[in-house]
Amino acid sequence: MSEGSAQHQQPAVPVLEEQRLDEFLGAVPERGQWRYRPRRVGMVWRSKAFRAGAVVTVLALCGLVILALVREQTGTEGFLVGLGLAVLPVPLLMSAFRWLDRVEPGPWRNLLFAFAWGAFAAALVAITANTFATRWIAAATADPASADTLGATVIAPVVEESAKAAAVLLIFLFRRREFGGVVDGIVVAGFTATGFAFTENVLYLGNAFGEDQQLGTTGFASVTVGTFFVRVVMSPFAHPLFTVLTGIGFGAAALGGRRRPVRRIVLPLLGLLLAMGMHALWNGSSAFGTYGFYVVYGAFMVPAFGLVTWLAIWSRQRELRTLASELPVYAAAGWLTPAEPLALASMRARGMARDMARHWHSHPDRARGRAAARAVAEYELFATSLAMLRRRARHDGAGQDFAVREQELLHHLWQRRDVAGPALAYAAQATGRIRTHRVPPPGPFPHQLPHALPYPQQLPAPHRHYGGPNPYAHHGGGQQPDGHRPPPP
Repeated sequence: MSEGSAQHQQPAVPVLEEQRLDEFLGAVPERGQWRYRPRRVGMVWRSKAFRAGAVVTVLALCGLVILALVREQTGTEGFLVGLGLAVLPVPLLMSAFRWLDRVEPGPWRNLLFAFAWGAFAAALVAITANTFATRWIAAATADPASADTLGATVIAPVVEESAKAAAVLLIFLFRRREFGGVVDGIVVAGFTATGFAFTENVLYLGNAFGEDQQLGTTGFASVTVGTFFVRVVMSPFAHPLFTVLTGIGFGAAALGGRRRPVRRIVLPLLGLLLAMGMHALWNGSSAFGTYGFYVVYGAFMVPAFGLVTWLAIWSRQRELRTLASELPVYAAAGWLTPAEPLALASMRARGMARDMARHWHSHPDRARGRAAARAVAEYELFATSLAMLRRRARHDGAGQDFAVREQELLHHLWQRRDVAGPALAYAAQATGRIRTHRVPPPGPFPHQLPHALPYPQQLPAPHRHYGGPNPYAHHGGGQQPDGHRPPPP
């Protein structure tokens, strides 16, 4: 008997959790059949493999060129010292931005592209354009000192922030489904700026080490230590803070959607201008006197960092509230249980659900526990994507691929519900999100689960809100995505 038939006949004997996990693991290969892929015209440059290869090739070439330029300026020994010191804040910054993106984690390929773009492409553009502009100004004015000042306070902020903003723009344009709001803009911009700051720190720290060597000192002397303290200890967030303003502009534009085309242009430009202005103020802080740097740092940079941090955390909480407001329509239709939207809207409950699924299914094989926890994590991610998809459709209108994408996400949820549902229900009760039943004491997962719910007889009807057709009308007669009809009332 097939899995679908067993579900729709509602057997009188409860299903063991081992059987349910086996059914889930056995259905994993089917996932590829339910992955949405837009139709593309048969052109070579539209091929995903071709574009990925082209991007990797361009970034690799930029990386080789920029690293060669930095090594030429710092020397081999200075390059190695700068590389070793500059890498220290990178894991901390990347972890902070990834933590912020826990509600709906973006794919690593986007974040790695952003980091590589900042470290290689943007850094190459910046070092080339800044050097050329500074030399041109010095030749035109015959004043190298003023050329350096003008280059640091005007040329560098414009060139560097524009080069970093290009990565955010590319993901905004070509990965639109994965760029849904302010948090996504902050994370992408943060990874881009972290990569840029890494390469810049290699250059500055390598040059500082070279200056110490020229003074006849050995090891890390005053210039290297001072540069490390200012750039890595005091202000590792400087470049991320500048570029995050651009990311906020793109994120606000993404929330505006297609119905407000002016916002899609004005808000990113406004964010870019703010990033350039803050960058210029930071670079020109030495012009305010001996203590100008500390005044700008304490009176402007730290409060700005606190404000942006608050905005990022508030935006993440807003995403959680979106889950609580958008998913109940699917619970009412029978796709989710009433407790699941409440649990999914709490990071604590989501973590507890994964832990409990791992604990319940770890007897006697721990690999099964890890598989169960992974199933719950995937369930949470698909449910979050579903809520964000519905929010975008409600604010921006349903796109042509809305019905197909919604169908895909619902299928993935239904495939994992027997593993994820009990864990999320327990987490909702244990965290106080719902108090309809007594919370069972911790312990091994019970050997018998409740009967499987039938496939929902009332489908979530986005056409009632968006004016589009029934996304499942092509199945005929209420047929469901897995090919089976729902049981009669």
